[in-house]
Amino acid sequence: MTSSYSKKITKIVETDFLVIGSGVAGLRAALELCHHGRVLMIAKGGPQENSTLFAQGGVAVALSEEDHVDLHFTDTIKAGHQLCRKPATKALVQEGPARIEELLAWGAKFDKVKGKLAFAHEGAHSRRRILRAGGDAIGSEMVRVLTAHARQQPTIQWIGNQFSIDLLVLDSQCCGAIVLDELTGELKLILASATVLSTGGAGQVYARTTNPGSATGDGIAMALRAGAALEDMEFVQFHPTALYLPSSPPFLLSEAIRGEGGRLRNNKREFFMKRYHKDKELASRDIVARAIWAEMQATKARHVYLDITHLSATFIKKRFPTIYATCLRFDIDITEEWIPVSPSAHYWMGGVYTDLHGATTLPGLFAAGEVACSGVHGANRLASNSLLEGLVFGLRSAQSAVTFASNSSTPHLTLRDLRKRSKPISKPLEDAEKLRNSLRRLMWTKVGLVRHGNILTKAVSQLSRWEKTLEQTSLTRTNMETQNLLQVGRSTTEAALWRENSVGAHFREDFPTHKGLTWKTHSRSHRPLNTDHFPLT
Repeated sequence: MTSSYSKKITKIVETDFLVIGSGVAGLRAALELCHHGRVLMIAKGGPQENSTLFAQGGVAVALSEEDHVDLHFTDTIKAGHQLCRKPATKALVQEGPARIEELLAWGAKFDKVKGKLAFAHEGAHSRRRILRAGGDAIGSEMVRVLTAHARQQPTIQWIGNQFSIDLLVLDSQCCGAIVLDELTGELKLILASATVLSTGGAGQVYARTTNPGSATGDGIAMALRAGAALEDMEFVQFHPTALYLPSSPPFLLSEAIRGEGGRLRNNKREFFMKRYHKDKELASRDIVARAIWAEMQATKARHVYLDITHLSATFIKKRFPTIYATCLRFDIDITEEWIPVSPSAHYWMGGVYTDLHGATTLPGLFAAGEVACSGVHGANRLASNSLLEGLVFGLRSAQSAVTFASNSSTPHLTLRDLRKRSKPISKPLEDAEKLRNSLRRLMWTKVGLVRHGNILTKAVSQLSRWEKTLEQTSLTRTNMETQNLLQVGRSTTEAALWRENSVGAHFREDFPTHKGLTWKTHSRSHRPLNTDHFPLT
């Protein structure tokens, strides 16, 4: 961690392509970019801090004999409540099979039954199309394969413990980023012909989240500050079933558990989902999450139960080894006991707006994965589509970046140029953790599963006041993460206040059924910059 006094850039690094983030989307982008120049991949913290590693359920793809890409397309559009961008969704489902076949060729070990790929069922899917690995460890397997292949490429360099402070914009074009070395405290500038954001989501803005501690919305906030547009920020998916224990952080209990027959009970022991949807436990995530929330409110409980005790203990241990072992550490034997669960913030459908090819509204900046709003998820993500999106649009964003770089040039800068334009930032942030905890509680209670205009208005005012306290703060990872969370929280709250209807993951108590004539309009957050953007000016 760095100290709170002002810093100056001491080093300039030049590369052809900069990839910020090291999950599935970033790795797939790098594997395409490496054929066209030098690729520098950077990520904050170590290699275990990306969200992909925590993915359990699987990756959705129309590869089975009973499936078809048209069915996958229809299911995705339906789950997204007709707010998906159809060209992007078509690209996702049509190119998905090729991306999975590619992984298999690179050595991916997906689960099989009798020598054939095993396909599982999850909510809102009309077919069994979920590929898994190690039962419930799909994320780590995909990262393993992509990382192993990336290590074989001599033009890819990966550096950890590099916190991206801000994007560099010159002549209205993204030319790289300002980066803080978390180990040495050195501040450096990375110049690149094209930059790909793949920094993941922002679940840490909420008090309850399935996301790792590193999910602080850094890419979304950096892009907003640099002048790129955000879209659909109000659509936050709350996973219905996260382990609820007062003494432990939420732990995701895969959608696949319900796909294999898991049932939900309230604290009166009743199966309740039949009262909310004909598909019961296999309804889409937004419906199941709000049903659980309604039961919790009605019975004044802090959780409901997920029951799989009717399934074979041998099957449970083999199918869900990670979940079984984790719950057992908390003295819950899921083969014999009901699991206490409640919803938790899980995934942003919105993010940095990109076109069909991963390009943002800021020339030179591209985005893929959860940080981006490619349009494939609409108002509610279909389960297990996120990893496929990372593969498909990781590649697409890289192809677009290559085309852009071939028609542009990277500016030449010296340390002297930068220091002429830089001002010291030395104001320390008092008790960043206290502010962060207050933010997370506010977002959970006022901008959660159920929202109301009056409450959202008050939340926006509070977030604005907190943001002002962070102006000109010192450049440390803690301070910058807090600033990023505040900016993501404010963008989300403003978008939720703007959308005066209920659709998908966004539910307004004051507009429970009303949609209005313009409900298919997408929200936009955009703070255009009139000058070159330096994070130290």
